[in-house]
Amino acid sequence: MSNLSNQILVPIDFSEQSFIALSQSYNLARLSKADIILLHIIDDSSYLPFYTKKEDKEVEMKVLEELNKLAAETTKTVGVKVSTLVKYGKIYEAIQTAAEELNCSFIVMGTNGSVGIKRFIGSNALRVIREAPCPVISIKGKEHRLGCKNILLPLDATKETKEKVKIAIEFASLFGSSIQLISVLTTDDEFIVNKLKRQMKQVHDHVREHKISCTLEFILGDDIAQEVVQFADKNKSDLIMIMTQEEANWTDLMFIGSSAQEIINGTDIPVLSIRPKPRKDTSSSPYEF
Repeated sequence: MSNLSNQILVPIDFSEQSFIALSQSYNLARLSKADIILLHIIDDSSYLPFYTKKEDKEVEMKVLEELNKLAAETTKTVGVKVSTLVKYGKIYEAIQTAAEELNCSFIVMGTNGSVGIKRFIGSNALRVIREAPCPVISIKGKEHRLGCKNILLPLDATKETKEKVKIAIEFASLFGSSIQLISVLTTDDEFIVNKLKRQMKQVHDHVREHKISCTLEFILGDDIAQEVVQFADKNKSDLIMIMTQEEANWTDLMFIGSSAQEIINGTDIPVLSIRPKPRKDTSSSPYEF
């Protein structure tokens, strides 16, 4: 998909959730004809200072041995090429660096949201999602339906709408999915509502032009994240697609309180997070395709 090398990066810490994330990468790898890279990070900040280089190397070799076993099992199960990689450093920095060096198309990562799992505790998972050079699919729940029948695409009037719609169409074409378009209206101002409805209709028609089944719904509410999560549960969505920043001038710290984080933490449905690319032209409508 797009101009990236067709590789999916899956961080593995040998926890149950990281294995669940790996299993969720199978269909994406098959359908997009991508390779899978299993990444384990040895957090050197947690090691005692009197560890010798020899002992560090022994730990690395043991980890690599287990990764290679998992890679062989995955290749046998999925039928795609699987490679392994061990890195030292901070969790989020190592994942980001690996994704950049390998020019990955996706990161598929296990997380328990605000609670976290080993190796993804606290802000690590959020920083991976926020700073990764490619889209990140976070896998929080334990059980997921097979395939990807319904993709939920919440939209607003930001400049990044076109970017998100493009990726949704690519995913839907791969998986044979339908796209569920929703917009949470936080105002009942008639002028604003009518303008947004006209713009959303443009997106709906654009998706249909690609021969993809598409529904469109408007919801009046104050809590965007809550409305999105409730809609996803009620309408059996298999994937929620969001932008990690709702405004181009948001700072890193402001992301922590965003609706993006609330959606990731509030649902067991896989979430595909996309970091907006910098845009030079801000004059055109986000709905002009």
